[in-house]
Amino acid sequence: MDFYTVVLSQSASYWVALCLENGIVGQGITQADAIRKLRDAIKSFQEVYESEDNIDIAPVSIKELHKFLTL
Repeated sequence: MDFYTVVLSQSASYWVALCLENGIVGQGITQADAIRKLRDAIKSFQEVYESEDNIDIAPVSIKELHKFLTL
């Protein structure tokens, strides 16, 4: 995929970046750190996804997004 939709949320003293297309998250002290870790996680996931036959990608549901944003 060429681009991803990311939602950022601050939780306590760290930031969480959530990819809406596949539900993968990254966490960091700063927004930039959380996004960097999310990029790394997406890259790792893509490598596994392309090499395995039994892995599904599921977008984040509205209910899950609401839960993420209200924590």
